[in-house]
Amino acid sequence: MENNITVEVVLALPEQQHLRRLTLPEQASVFDAIEQSGFSNEYPHIVQQQLFARRGKRISPNAVLENNDRIDICRPLKIDPKTARILRAEKQKA
Repeated sequence: MENNITVEVVLALPEQQHLRRLTLPEQASVFDAIEQSGFSNEYPHIVQQQLFARRGKRISPNAVLENNDRIDICRPLKIDPKTARILRAEKQKA
């Protein structure tokens, strides 16, 4: 008999957060969870970037999931954080 695990897949957009709780077979990958969540159909432009995180650290789409994992689908950055800090500092000086 195959055991199952429960995972959450999260996609945060500027206007709202989407969370899907899934039941998957043991040894399921990040890719499996993303596919079952439906986000790859709803937001292909974001999912195709393959920027995923678990506990705040980047994770490969092929990584095996553990029970109660939360997978975040990350959006690409609009601006490098270091550049953003420099621009804010320059703006405050002006």
